[in-house]
Amino acid sequence: MMLLPPPLPSPGQRSRHAGLHGSSDALALARLAEEARPLVILTETAWHAQRLRDEMAFFAPKLAVHLLPDWETLPYDHFSPHQDLVSERLATLYQISHNACDVIIVPATTALCRLPPREFLAAHAFFLKQGTKLDLDALRGQLTQAGYTHVTQVLTPGEYSVRGGLVDLFPMGSAVPYRLDLFDQEIESIRTFDVDTQRSIYPVKDVRLLPAREFPLDESGISRFRQSFREKFEGDPSKSQLYKDVSNGLAPLGIEYYLPLFFEHTATLFDYLPEHALLCLHHDLEGAAQQFWQDTRSRYLLLRGDRNRPLLAPEEIFLPVDVFFGEIKRFGRIEISAGAGDNPVALPVPPVQVERRAEDPLDKLKGFLARFDGRVLILAESMGRRETMAQYLAGYGLKPVICENFAQFEACPERLMLAAGLVSTGFLLPHPHPSPPLEGEGTIAPSPSGGRLGWGWGSSLALITETELYASQVRQSRRRDTTRKSNVENMLRDLSELRAGDPVVHEQHGIGRYLGLVNLDLGEGETEFLHLEYAGGDKLYVPVSDLHVISRYSGASPESAPLHRLGSGQWEKAKKKALQQARDTAAELLNLYAQRAARTGYSFKLDHHDYEAFAAGFEFEETADQAAAIQAVIGDMTSGQPMDRLVCGDVGFGKTEVALRAAFVAVADGKQVAILVPTTLLAEQHFNNFSDRFSDWPVKVAELSRFRTAKEQNQALRGLASGEIDIVIGTHKLIQKGVKFANLGLVIVDEEHRFGVRQKEQLKALRAEVDVLTLTATPIPRSLSMSLEGLRDFSVIATAPQ
Repeated sequence: MMLLPPPLPSPGQRSRHAGLHGSSDALALARLAEEARPLVILTETAWHAQRLRDEMAFFAPKLAVHLLPDWETLPYDHFSPHQDLVSERLATLYQISHNACDVIIVPATTALCRLPPREFLAAHAFFLKQGTKLDLDALRGQLTQAGYTHVTQVLTPGEYSVRGGLVDLFPMGSAVPYRLDLFDQEIESIRTFDVDTQRSIYPVKDVRLLPAREFPLDESGISRFRQSFREKFEGDPSKSQLYKDVSNGLAPLGIEYYLPLFFEHTATLFDYLPEHALLCLHHDLEGAAQQFWQDTRSRYLLLRGDRNRPLLAPEEIFLPVDVFFGEIKRFGRIEISAGAGDNPVALPVPPVQVERRAEDPLDKLKGFLARFDGRVLILAESMGRRETMAQYLAGYGLKPVICENFAQFEACPERLMLAAGLVSTGFLLPHPHPSPPLEGEGTIAPSPSGGRLGWGWGSSLALITETELYASQVRQSRRRDTTRKSNVENMLRDLSELRAGDPVVHEQHGIGRYLGLVNLDLGEGETEFLHLEYAGGDKLYVPVSDLHVISRYSGASPESAPLHRLGSGQWEKAKKKALQQARDTAAELLNLYAQRAARTGYSFKLDHHDYEAFAAGFEFEETADQAAAIQAVIGDMTSGQPMDRLVCGDVGFGKTEVALRAAFVAVADGKQVAILVPTTLLAEQHFNNFSDRFSDWPVKVAELSRFRTAKEQNQALRGLASGEIDIVIGTHKLIQKGVKFANLGLVIVDEEHRFGVRQKEQLKALRAEVDVLTLTATPIPRSLSMSLEGLRDFSVIATAPQ
């Protein structure tokens, strides 16, 4: 179905459209791309470009949709774009130049940038095919000239490694790296491999290699840069570090903003496009271009005074706005504005949000389904969310049919269906009618009799996303990079916080002092090493790829760390001594926790309706780590095994919300909760937080601290013994002999390391009886060690709130 009415504009003509609410623009453009290829979409922002790419892939997965991403740096920045962005840019330009794109999506700021000429990609791209001869020395030279980096282990695009008869390559624009297996000088096989496990995945016949940069750093490219630099800028070029770096074959940070100096002439996006391409100007393109130019000129005026790093004028790097729109005019173009228009094609979904605290949370959704005369597709953000939502909807009488994609939904007659897809906002949409609608038709409104909603065009379609279903809640970012989902691995393994002079521990050689990173050439190109110094001035160079054998020194003062001597056996003796001392403690702990694991604990019952209503009171966005910790705690409490979990996270990272959720689960099942804190100030703070969150629930919260009078404390103690108090928050008074609980089910300990030995012995007695949740920002070594060794369950909240 075409949402944008024909005819399509021919070259030099344009048509204007509005009234595409929410994500209906992605569906309209996907249908348009099936009729007119290639379709070039110029968007107002990079966010719109990313959204359209994701959503068009859902609506029309067979389309070859390519994004030309922004550099994601400010004009004239002194650092370069990420290698993954450069890889995607080069791949998209290559696909455009070979007419291999159905849809090309370009943000306005990217479309304004001048690009390398088409001849550059054509001259520097080459193929490696199975069964052909390969000269390794020539390949090394070719890869180096193309900007590839020689490493010991290939991890990111633009890297290669040679190990005997094996060559590992990660081509720019490729999603996976490749491994070439040579027999003498013949390429015997080519396989993809996994960068984490280094294991081969599947064979291929050939590999396409694009240049690793958008500019040449070969002899001719450097010569052209040097000549252009001297012509453009006054003064002695030898005083410019940037000039000297490029002359030495290096690519200094921010060199992208000197791209015109590498070429006799640059290209624009329109030089890559075929003449029959159809352009779509999405939303306020002119406003975005004008704002970009204003910001660029401001930065140029601010930074141009640096004589050691002279700047090219903005006009030499970016297209002026009038030139940009002049280039656009020779193509056929469709302009889509953000307004509703006089005759909207798609309308917003009426209020259908889930009311967590209502008797029937889906009352508004059911009301919409009863009034709406058409088919409805509900979209979850992921496959896991789809299954969760299916169970939740079924619990309240709605049983949508599961479908795998939008095409299956269109082909099936079912009225209500559920799928998973990255669509940001829902919409209401009519199906086209064979004849044009009469004036006033094509709008949705309740009938005068209050019956079903109807379109003048006959049967209609509604697409509802989680944005509409959970409109009252903060939704998590859908496109968050998987590398940002959790920082737990980084916290335990990342050495980026190390400074020169810090002590570190090597698995095999013991304690040394980190002196920094050095580059060494061992015959296969320069490789980065960690430089470690040991006792007696001994030196050890550890490849960066072997970071897993290095850990932080966590002993006494770093300045007085006892360095070991290489080859002396000191480290082995120290490890044996520590092992002997640990055996008795390990046996004691294993016995203690084996008894605990064998004991059957209380299995808390979880009422999903009430729990979700309580969770909706959290006004902030859960981080990935926080959500994982909450799920782990609830899983422990409902498992039937006694919980003893340590939740570690910095101040302000959301540990209190984990405690609140656990307390709710316990109280909702009729159990009491004791929250033990080291100071009266912290007790008062927790009391206020818990009182606020439980204010709408029949839960009684009390405090035992110096801030309460003796009468209030005695009343609280009687309430604990009788069961009237559900949650008590207190200092060491909570673990005195006079405190009795009617039905204690959960103990939450905040900052365990601040309690004394006597209090810790009393805490052990508590652990033997109830579920225990410990919160800390600075775990004591023993607790952390037990957690890491699996004796205590361990959750880390290492991601800061956004």
